[in-house]
Amino acid sequence: MAQRPVALITGASAGLGEQFATLFARDGFDVILTARNTAKLEAVAERLRIHQAKTYLISEDLSKPGAATKLFNAVKERGLSVNVLVNNAGYGTSGEFMDLPLDKEAEMVNLNCTALLELCHLFGREMRERKEGKILNIASTAGFQPGPYMSTYYATKAFVLSFSEGLAHELRNSGVSVTCHCPGATHTSFAASAGIGNTRLFKSPTVATAEEVAADAYEAMQQGEVVAIHGFLNAITAFSTRLAPRAVLRNIVAAINTPPEA
Repeated sequence: MAQRPVALITGASAGLGEQFATLFARDGFDVILTARNTAKLEAVAERLRIHQAKTYLISEDLSKPGAATKLFNAVKERGLSVNVLVNNAGYGTSGEFMDLPLDKEAEMVNLNCTALLELCHLFGREMRERKEGKILNIASTAGFQPGPYMSTYYATKAFVLSFSEGLAHELRNSGVSVTCHCPGATHTSFAASAGIGNTRLFKSPTVATAEEVAADAYEAMQQGEVVAIHGFLNAITAFSTRLAPRAVLRNIVAAINTPPEA
């Protein structure tokens, strides 16, 4: 019996991560699910049983130094080879940077940027040696512009976008594809945890569902797209950032990121 391909999904305990796990399991993949919360991972694994996929649960806090290497070693200890890496884990904060706890901002950079970079290197080298594999990095339309009141988060997504494009070019003839998916506002726990649930952006009727965004990213990865933006309006907005003066962009994003009552 042929061995099933394996997808590793970070931030797999809810939201987009859970949707990605469902898509891969549906399409014949075994899945490695990683996140901090073991109980939530177990609940996701239970829901995946209908697809008869093997699920491997690895609890790890990727915001901590060395966590990516620990995850890589844990995968190797299980004798698994990763065919698809989905870097989905991430979080955001809101408020004036100088008033936010520095340790949380630094941990955000560790999770959104450093862990992603390390996992791409660790698993990407193996993919390159096999001349086969896919990497899907989840960025955001936030990566196309500065983001007052979410300055660190927007900057981390700009890193993910730029890094992914560079890596995709380097691997273009290797058999390994790199896709950077950039969703706009999406109905997940992100807005509440970042404290932006009451902003103009997330009060908009155009906020997408996690199912829609994950399906779009999954298709873009399958097609080998380098940069994919979910939704026509989001694509137009991302393109317009190339034309608008930076000062105008800063003012617009600041207004979007500020709750109406503030």
